[in-house]
Amino acid sequence: MGNFFKSLFSSSKAATPEEEKSKNDQKNFDILKYDGVRAQKIGQVAYAIKCFTEALKLQEDFETMTYLVAAYTTANKAEEALEVLNRMVELEPDHINTLLTRVNVLFMLDKADVIADCRHILELEETNHLAWFLMGKAKRTTSDPLGAIADLTKAIALKEDFTDAYLMRAQILLSMKQATEALPDVEKAIVLAPEEETSYLLRGRIHEAMGNIDAAAADYQNVLELNPFNDEATLLVGQLLITQERLDEAITFFDEAIDLKPDFGKAYAERGRAKNLKGDKDGAFEDLKKSIELNPEGDEARKLEGQHTNFNDMYKGGIF
Repeated sequence: MGNFFKSLFSSSKAATPEEEKSKNDQKNFDILKYDGVRAQKIGQVAYAIKCFTEALKLQEDFETMTYLVAAYTTANKAEEALEVLNRMVELEPDHINTLLTRVNVLFMLDKADVIADCRHILELEETNHLAWFLMGKAKRTTSDPLGAIADLTKAIALKEDFTDAYLMRAQILLSMKQATEALPDVEKAIVLAPEEETSYLLRGRIHEAMGNIDAAAADYQNVLELNPFNDEATLLVGQLLITQERLDEAITFFDEAIDLKPDFGKAYAERGRAKNLKGDKDGAFEDLKKSIELNPEGDEARKLEGQHTNFNDMYKGGIF
């Protein structure tokens, strides 16, 4: 009997140092990973990144990499996100969500070399509407508008309520001076997302290209009703007034825009343009000067580059 118990207890060997280390590493990995997940949920992104990074030093875990990519993206660290995504693609080359995420991050970095990834996704899943959309987006940026339209059309065929695809196809058609063909797409986008400001801005541009000035003005005004702080709509309304030679109205409109947003550099520039057209060279000059002070890297500053070194010596109104 004594030998039996001796044999029973002696069979439970003490863990080796390697086993202990592996056990501790796994415990620490789990703590770091789930601390990172909790931190990410409550918006502590920097701490989440630190947790995930330290966890991955202990164990190359695909799920943790996914969390780290999301954290880097939230923190606007696209380059770091791309490094992790590249490693994830090495580990799982056919993981569709990873490939789609990498494409989106590449776009964030203004890199359009994503068509190969999109084609690979479509080889794996031909009905993936996002891949068709992203490939169309890439072709648009690489000056292949017809190819982009074809891909966007496939995306819409697969997902009939794909608002972004309708908007992009309309933008491309407008850039090709096919405003009439673009209008139905933006109309569809507005039906799908009636609170989307971008759609009304685009429809206004389409109406303007078609010569429907009142309809364009109504769309731009609709955007301002949705969001009084929409800079683009503000500029478009004012520019339309200038185009119509309603200069006093344009100046008053930009006065109000500047009261609402005193650091609105482009509004000063456009008000100055209206003043210049009225013959108020001094007023135009002061508005231009203020615009460049507020936005020294803007269009107006670039127009002046190499022309004048001193505002007091500058020909007032010549920039317009």
